[in-house]
Amino acid sequence: MKLKMMYSFLNSDINVIEEALENAIQAQSPLLHQASLHLLQAGGKRLRPVFVLLAGKFGDYDINKIKDVAVSLELIHMASLVHDDVIDDAELRRGQLTIKAKWDNRIAMYTGDYIFARALELISNIDKPYAHQILSNTLVELCIGEIEQIKDKYNFDQNLRSYLRRIKRKTAILIAVSCQLGAIAADVEEELHKKLYKIGYYIGMSYQIIDDVLDFIGTEQELGKPAGGDLLQGNITLPALFASENKQIHDKMINVSEHTTREQIQEIITLIKNSGAIERSLKVSDQYLQKALVLIDELPTNRSKRAFRDLVRVIGKRRF
Repeated sequence: MKLKMMYSFLNSDINVIEEALENAIQAQSPLLHQASLHLLQAGGKRLRPVFVLLAGKFGDYDINKIKDVAVSLELIHMASLVHDDVIDDAELRRGQLTIKAKWDNRIAMYTGDYIFARALELISNIDKPYAHQILSNTLVELCIGEIEQIKDKYNFDQNLRSYLRRIKRKTAILIAVSCQLGAIAADVEEELHKKLYKIGYYIGMSYQIIDDVLDFIGTEQELGKPAGGDLLQGNITLPALFASENKQIHDKMINVSEHTTREQIQEIITLIKNSGAIERSLKVSDQYLQKALVLIDELPTNRSKRAFRDLVRVIGKRRF
């Protein structure tokens, strides 16, 4: 079953979010608006807004209030993608040219900054200081995660703890906070919104691990970018970490650089796929999802609880 089927009861509110996203990136500068719209129209799963809405269903749900949280968090995610593509010198995103490829690095950086600023402007409508403290801490962690990734580029001797800490900061924390802030905006009690944070964290960790697996086993058509891109860019993910325990694979990987050819990367991908590292990585992903399911069982019973449970199962099986 497709992801969107899991939360079809939110379709009308998701349409509200889509319209609000488009309104949020309106700009007096035609170029700034065109570049922002280019990324928005490339699509995306909109997982963060979905988690905001699902979490809000456990409290006093008001789409006119909660939409500002949902749109803000999606804009923060979008801004981070624009900046990532500059750092990684990426040409494709979601099967389309990146903003830096279609225009240039300067346009991309200012577009990312603009989208980020619009996110902060929107969430200022939420009159809850605690929510803003949570978001501020999250943005600090996101920046640290990005710096750590840059620092560890082509470091083939890093450990599992470093990898897990990095993906928490880069991916899991924003999904976790989507759940928490959606609940806070709906006046959910503290114990429950902290539990929703943990659920989002476990889902986010699993989601990123599967993304890292798909970078090795997916096709360019499925990924919207060439397979093996993480390794070529020097980002050491879980399958590569596990596979590097094999000396033959490790010795080949330590010679990878930005000048490594696609043929050489494909040879390493084949070795990684045959090493058992993919299966081990998916097992770690599943362990996080099982932790999420335990906490989901403790949530109050409603449609959102069922949707959370179904989403976990679909995310665990996704291959694109």
